[in-house]
Amino acid sequence: MSIEIKSFYHDDTGTWSYILLDPDQKIATIIDPVIDFDLSSGQVSYQSANQLIDYIKQNSLSLQWILETHAHADHISAAQHIKQALGGQIVIGEGIKEVQTQFSDFFNIDMPIDGSQFDRLMKSGEKLPFGSNSFTAYPTPGHTNDSMSYLIEGNLFIGDTFFHPDTGTARCDFPGGDADKLFDSLQFLISFPDDHKLWLCHDYPDGREPETGISVAHMKDNVHLQQAHNSKQEFVQIRTKRDSTLAVPKLIYPSVQLNIRAAELPAPESNGRNYLKLPLFVENDTN
Repeated sequence: MSIEIKSFYHDDTGTWSYILLDPDQKIATIIDPVIDFDLSSGQVSYQSANQLIDYIKQNSLSLQWILETHAHADHISAAQHIKQALGGQIVIGEGIKEVQTQFSDFFNIDMPIDGSQFDRLMKSGEKLPFGSNSFTAYPTPGHTNDSMSYLIEGNLFIGDTFFHPDTGTARCDFPGGDADKLFDSLQFLISFPDDHKLWLCHDYPDGREPETGISVAHMKDNVHLQQAHNSKQEFVQIRTKRDSTLAVPKLIYPSVQLNIRAAELPAPESNGRNYLKLPLFVENDTN
């Protein structure tokens, strides 16, 4: 029997999380789960992640994998919370080591930069068994160095590469981002058969309902590819110009600090509270 896919939308961050299940073997994989986080209060809660946990429990499934398409900068992963509740192994692309190197330096965090916080690091073309099927990992860098897409039964979970065709593509102005590489990744994704489905990590609808999976045929009409006439040079110019106008994601500092460590919260300090860092950018006063 084919795998089944259940989609869960997180309104606050526009994020799609997925549960894939093998009904015959009663096993499951979760992709890109989200923690609820209120930036102004620092409140961490788990309502959204608990929906995934409840679904797994109610359907008597065994969780095998928790897949991260990359170390997200716009939401905090719920991977650790889910692992504590259900077990399973946390998986990410081996490019996480580069991302850890970049951001541990930026945040001045003393931490291993070998990816050891994760249970498994995927290489290009490596397969991850899932019941009678398997995921195949394909690096799709450009947005980040660790961006990885996962293929199973004609379904590609593509992280932040493409957005909905009417929205465009992912930004490339984070450390390690590269619009040239992103163009190559986009071309790779639309080289799959037209009936393959590209499952979005985010959708930011304007006057429509959020959508999850877009066929390769439909994604070829993505607005940024059309504007660039499928030319790499034009795409890089369009992407770079657009990135120069974008604000920093509001959750980037808490998200990245946690997600490069497989979403494990910092240890409580002497007063029993957990803390994250906030970098300050102080303008020089020339007056």
